[in-house]
Amino acid sequence: MPEIRVKIASSVGLHARPASMFVKAAAKHPGTVAIGRPGTELVDARSMLSVLSLAIGHGEEVILRTDGEGADGALTELSELLVRDLDA
Repeated sequence: MPEIRVKIASSVGLHARPASMFVKAAAKHPGTVAIGRPGTELVDARSMLSVLSLAIGHGEEVILRTDGEGADGALTELSELLVRDLDA
């Protein structure tokens, strides 16, 4: 199960529009996609409510974990999304 740590680049963190863009991208992948803060339980990255409930702010580090078919490609695509300012 590949995982990576990334810092959230969006100026508003993973709230509203950036979270929506991330969740839609995560939902395209057939396997499991999870996100969360280091040291905490990860949540389903395809659930808007779960992602918003994390209240992740700009510059915070998160763990992104994928599993299943295309896991490595999903991890790359989604991590590249998080390191961009999606609210710009």
